[in-house]
Amino acid sequence: MFQYALNTSTIKPASLVDKIRIAAEAGYDGIELWNDDLSAYVESGGRLSDVKRMLEDAGLAVPTVVHIPGWLEAEDGEPYRRALDEARRRMDQAAAVGAPKIIAGPPKGSCDYPRSIDRYAELLEIGRERGVLPALEFLGFVEEVNTINALWRIAGSVDDPDKSVVLDSFHIFRGGSSLDDMDVVPAEMIAVFHINDAPGTIPRAEQADKDRVLPGDGILPLKEIVVCLERKGFRGALSLELFNPALWAQEPLAVARDGLARVRRIVQEATAA
Repeated sequence: MFQYALNTSTIKPASLVDKIRIAAEAGYDGIELWNDDLSAYVESGGRLSDVKRMLEDAGLAVPTVVHIPGWLEAEDGEPYRRALDEARRRMDQAAAVGAPKIIAGPPKGSCDYPRSIDRYAELLEIGRERGVLPALEFLGFVEEVNTINALWRIAGSVDDPDKSVVLDSFHIFRGGSSLDDMDVVPAEMIAVFHINDAPGTIPRAEQADKDRVLPGDGILPLKEIVVCLERKGFRGALSLELFNPALWAQEPLAVARDGLARVRRIVQEATAA
């Protein structure tokens, strides 16, 4: 069945060490770490080898590290070279903590699809060299790569068995994708599924990351999404990912436990039907 992961954005104010401890204590199978947290840990004198040891001691898998920005929108030449150097640095961090995948974000503005297809193919080659593969993500609030179909227009055009994508219940809703659009993505090419909910009190087109709410507190058809994933044969991680300041102000272990209980309950109800 599914694995359960905690994306550490959900409890962002906690330290990296506490995030790992909390995910394990709350009962998650895995944890999604952020490059910014890993960089800050090293800059404060820590070692990534120590992070990996903490993860192993806690029994936590790391399905992905988040994330590689700017690589699709960088201008050709020196800006793109610098973007790839930064991608390598972030990939090396992900590999050092045992993650098989790293999330690669879309352009915020318009998308040059032929160039994006070539660049994703190149990023996959670099990832194989570094020991961690990039998973392409769409964001529901960016200008163009904001739907599953726009995402698959890039990923689906790359002839590489190592390609993968990230799906997210909030971004599916925010960008206007339908659940039927999920059918275009093979189950084995979903690196991770970010699960969260969206409020019914804010117009869809005005919602931002900070508006996400815990599963069950919003209007998203999460049971139907789980049924779709189960039917497709997806057996990867459902990762709780929120950016809600109201949750950040609460006790992080309580938030993590509540979130996991809610996701488990949704899965149980969806698969029992």
